[in-house]
Amino acid sequence: MNGLGWRAIVRLGLVQTSLGAIVVMMTSALNRVMVVELALPALVPGLLIAIHHAVQVLRPAWGHGSDSSGRRTPWIVSGMAMLALGGLVAALGVASGRSGGGLALAALGFLGVGLGAGAAGTSVLATLASGVAPARRAGAATLVWVMMIFGFAITAPLAGHFLDPYTPARLVAVTGTVCLCAFVLSALAVWGVEATPVSTPPAKRPLKAALGEVWRDAEARSFTLFIFVSMLAYSAQELLVEPFAGLVFGLPPGATTKLAGLQHGGVLVGMLAVAALASRSRLKSLRGWTVAGCLASAASLVGLAASGKWGADPLALRVCVGALGVSNGIYAVAAIGSMMGLAGKGARGREGARMGVWGAAQALAFALGGLVGTGLADLARWGGASALDAYAFVFVIEAAAFVASGEIARRLGGARSAAPAEAAPLGI
Repeated sequence: MNGLGWRAIVRLGLVQTSLGAIVVMMTSALNRVMVVELALPALVPGLLIAIHHAVQVLRPAWGHGSDSSGRRTPWIVSGMAMLALGGLVAALGVASGRSGGGLALAALGFLGVGLGAGAAGTSVLATLASGVAPARRAGAATLVWVMMIFGFAITAPLAGHFLDPYTPARLVAVTGTVCLCAFVLSALAVWGVEATPVSTPPAKRPLKAALGEVWRDAEARSFTLFIFVSMLAYSAQELLVEPFAGLVFGLPPGATTKLAGLQHGGVLVGMLAVAALASRSRLKSLRGWTVAGCLASAASLVGLAASGKWGADPLALRVCVGALGVSNGIYAVAAIGSMMGLAGKGARGREGARMGVWGAAQALAFALGGLVGTGLADLARWGGASALDAYAFVFVIEAAAFVASGEIARRLGGARSAAPAEAAPLGI
């Protein structure tokens, strides 16, 4: 499927929109309900999200499988089916309350979400890396990622609207509707987009040999380290913003879910800003944008930590959350552009394996980030700190991690300037 046009790229982007719509329900609404309405330790949703991310260490196997088969559509559709089913099961588990059976059901659901998101997401990105011309790769990656953030930004406030007033039955109904709509949209989007195989399937090779080939590439290996460290900083705050808003600012579930929508909307703004500015000759360095995004994210987290000290003003909270989203978007789009370019530079027919390795590094970082963030917040509260001080403490630690990530990015030779053809993320 060489030379994918923008229409096909947008259709693949709709899969990412659908994927984001389901995942945001797990990390925002279900996370908030467990911590606030069910009064469970923040570590509980942290562990569930960790399951969702940890299982995605299998991404290299899924990527290698789609490489070997030469067709990626079956991996995308089956992955989205598993994702939608997992989302519904997770909601049923959370709606069951604090019982052991309910938590076990939720864990099973989050496992399904991880399996589905990994299989579908890896195949979508590998399809782009193998089927999009080099001049369009960064633009395609940006567009598809923006569409996933759009799924976050649209779903969170809409779901928040329909979740108030909260009841367990309403949680299941809203989550189930989101999952069904997301699966149908993604299945229709990829119908017929892969008229021919993604590429001529490479010679059959064992998974271990394919991954060894990727790991022997020094540039790919260094980029794997960068992805892990930066995503660890990026992910640690994901499960903390909504509980922080509920516990410190007293916002109800619908309002905190809308806050998640504001954050993801900010990510969208940040990505589009880079897309608009990166076409200028002096602003093409993906490394420069990555460093800037990391440092801006650190500053936003410090502001978020201080927002509760300013009389717990919801406006200050919203400003800081919006700024954090914009900063995260700047960082993410630069990192994704680099990732797509490096995947396309590898051996033909091995894009899935390369994307899988980086996806596994990201998944591990997200799993650890959620656990570290929620675990530190719980430890601080158990040690006698107020909710405000506990969450502010973790936000400051995350800010320091972002500063460290920016320094790693600054020294990362493989993420220097993109070629002119790859430097303009949205060359539509």
